[in-house]
This record gives sequence, C-alpha cells and structure tokens, in this order.
Amino acid sequence: MLRHIVMMRFEEHLSKVSAGEKVKGMLLDLLKTVEPLKKMEVGLNTSTSPSAFDLVLTADFDDEAGLNAYRVHPDHVKILDWMKKNVSQVTVVDYFM
Repeated sequence: MLRHIVMMRFEEHLSKVSAGEKVKGMLLDLLKTVEPLKKMEVGLNTSTSPSAFDLVLTADFDDEAGLNAYRVHPDHVKILDWMKKNVSQVTVVDYFM
C-alpha cells in the first residue's frame, strides 16, 4: 500500500474556510472517478500556529502505478489547475506502508 500525503497553504487573499471547503469537496469527489484511489481523507487546519498548513490530504493506493494514474487523471488535473492559481505552498510525502 502506498500513502500519498499533501499539505497546502492557500494564497493570502483567499478565505481559508471557503477555499478549504471548495478544494476538500473537489478532492473527495475523486473517490467516485479515480479507480486506483482506495481511500482519501481531507482535513482542514484548526491550528493557529504560523507554521501550520491550511489543508492536508491523505490518499492510499495499491502501488506506484495507481498513484501515477491518479496524478494524470483528468479530474485530478482540474484540481491541480485550481491549485496553481490559489495555493502558495505545497508539501508532499509518499511512502509505502
């Protein structure tokens, strides 16, 4: 099993709540359309720490092939396009469980 974790910070001009709810909904919709995606959790930050990110995504795949299929899936690419305009920082970790 391969776990994919993404943390993102939204652009300063955005409402963190509105942006978070929007991207959370888009991400969770991928469970309906991306077959290799086995499980996904999306959490919105509640910490007030300046080092905190605004959103975290945890997604599980059987293997690297599944993660790679997810990366290029048209529904996921739409989210990446949204992120290019609305996210200031992204951190990613992938590891085998």
